[in-house]
Amino acid sequence: MTDTIVILDPVAPTEAGKSAHPPRALNTLQGRVVGFIDNSKPNFNFLADDLAALLLSRYGVAGVVRHRKLTAASPAPSGTIADIKQRCDLVLVGSAD
Repeated sequence: MTDTIVILDPVAPTEAGKSAHPPRALNTLQGRVVGFIDNSKPNFNFLADDLAALLLSRYGVAGVVRHRKLTAASPAPSGTIADIKQRCDLVLVGSAD
């Protein structure tokens, strides 16, 4: 008797060469706008405050945009996403406790 082993690949197929995401690399932070999406867990606001200050003072970031979600479990509102897409070159989404 012959046993058969079936191996399933959990990776979803993609169309080669197509991506919904822009390139991920930035050559510099100088003059860029950095966005923060706070997931509303305790203490992320303190981390974002410190990171924003560091990015502005040491790396020449032009500005910082901050948004806070209502809860960690809810998605960011469409207005938040639209604002971040329009104004930011880099976005950090945070979680902290």
